[in-house]
Amino acid sequence: MLKKGGPYELLSDVIESDLCIGCGACIDLCPYFKSYRGKTAMLFPCTSSEGKCFAYCPKIEVDLDELSLHYFEAPYNADPLGYYRSIHISKAGREMGGASFQAGGTVSAIMYYALKKGYLDGAVLTDSEGLLPLPCFVTQPEDVLRCSTSKYAAAPTLSALNRAIRDGYGRIGVVATPCQAQAMALMRVKGIEEKEDPNPVHLVVGLFCTWSLDFRALEDFMKERITTESIEKIDIPPPPAEIMKVYLTNGAKLEIPLDEIRELVPESCSYCYDMTAEFSDISVGVLEGRPDMNTLIIRTERGQRLIEEAIDEGYLIVDEIPEDALAHLTWAAGRKKKRALTKARDGGMINTIDEDKRSIVRLRTEILEKILVASQGCE
Repeated sequence: MLKKGGPYELLSDVIESDLCIGCGACIDLCPYFKSYRGKTAMLFPCTSSEGKCFAYCPKIEVDLDELSLHYFEAPYNADPLGYYRSIHISKAGREMGGASFQAGGTVSAIMYYALKKGYLDGAVLTDSEGLLPLPCFVTQPEDVLRCSTSKYAAAPTLSALNRAIRDGYGRIGVVATPCQAQAMALMRVKGIEEKEDPNPVHLVVGLFCTWSLDFRALEDFMKERITTESIEKIDIPPPPAEIMKVYLTNGAKLEIPLDEIRELVPESCSYCYDMTAEFSDISVGVLEGRPDMNTLIIRTERGQRLIEEAIDEGYLIVDEIPEDALAHLTWAAGRKKKRALTKARDGGMINTIDEDKRSIVRLRTEILEKILVASQGCE
């Protein structure tokens, strides 16, 4: 049975248990939870026995069948990539001009196009101030371009969504990591607001993610090596590179082995079973071996219509995905799913029946076993 809760359950079972990833779903819903430099904290006591802060959290009592039935009209399955209509490779098209992008620019092109065509009233993105990722809400297509670089530290991006909804915006697009996309799926199921349009989120573009970094740990790590104010951008090329590239304002470049960087990954990431943002309209990642291209997964009818129009009008270029690239993506996503669900199962965090303990996730036993068995070759 799905258990409900409020701020104290969220505090004890997620934040104080090192399961919080700082997605921002609980921030700016009320005055009680705030985020500061990558950390979520409860500022004041709240006596509510139930709350949206708990209901929207992607790290506690997530019923995957409930989300999948609402989002895709089908129960959650064992596919490593989730439900989708088609998979391609892509990059920004000629209409995006000479804009500078990290990787193929697919995400920026999609959000730019959706705003320019008036399909969205605004977009929730992640900007940055040095190393610190910052939630932002933009209404002009040109503002998308300033947020086009990748951020590798966790960001409370959904706090900007909560503020935009509170300010009365509808038809909002969001660029989200997998945990943030799952939080928005929870919002759709449980109702964001009691008003004429209960779902102002009209487009979710999900980002592939294997892990994010703890901002404070990353900041301390970088300060031991360089002046953080001199950082222009950071990039982690797709495998087999196994390095983080740090570009400095003076033109210099620092290369750091990923083995050192992985030590900065928070514990909460080890429980994440979604690599490709399964609960989104469109998912985008870097194409392995082709840093100038993206992998593009189209999941919903809404996402498909938008992509088709963007192609026709020259904002996107799309091609068939190579078979070996698709096979490796499926392998990597299955490996992550197995690893995370095994850890959660071994920790008693799946389908918990203890009255005093809540689950991270709930899913049918046969699906869990199918995922673990199907992923035996993913080690």
